[in-house]
Amino acid sequence: MLTDRSIAQEERRRQILDAAVRVFARTGYHGSRVGDIAEEAGVAHGLLYHYFSSKEEVLQTVFRENWGALIERFRAVEAVDEPAHEKLEGIAKILLRTWRNDPDLVTVMVREVARSQQLQGQVEEVREAFAIVQRVIEQGQAAGVFRADLDARLASWVVYGGLEEVLTGWVLGQLPAGEDEVARAERTAIDLALRGLSA
Repeated sequence: MLTDRSIAQEERRRQILDAAVRVFARTGYHGSRVGDIAEEAGVAHGLLYHYFSSKEEVLQTVFRENWGALIERFRAVEAVDEPAHEKLEGIAKILLRTWRNDPDLVTVMVREVARSQQLQGQVEEVREAFAIVQRVIEQGQAAGVFRADLDARLASWVVYGGLEEVLTGWVLGQLPAGEDEVARAERTAIDLALRGLSA
């Protein structure tokens, strides 16, 4: 059972992680200090070390928890009893709408996590996203709605990689990211992926 104290500690921990995302998005992981995160969170510098041993651990936690939540959402889509093309569309919408819901978090995940040497050990977690897309494509192939001549593993990398590049384009300011443009990007990515896979 959660006590008031453990709830308060979890809220404080979440407050620090949310502040870290804002700081990393604004000044970059390497351009920020633990003190910047503590100040943004409105906590004493020393208190941050009660929850995290280092700035690196903060970044790892941001990745692990947010990536884990994303994978759980992908798995939920995979588990529903729907045709493969609807599942693929659902996964694409989840991934692309993370930008609309939390641009700071996407900025950190794309700009800091993807390029971080310390997080190369998280390859297994990243691989799971591709594996889910691959299984959905294989399901579509088995049902005869996706082309059987395509290598499902390669196709999963092309589909997922394309979606990730759209996110990267928004993060780097290379693609317009207004409400209409985000909706158009979503339609374009889904249309291209499904049209290319369709039997």
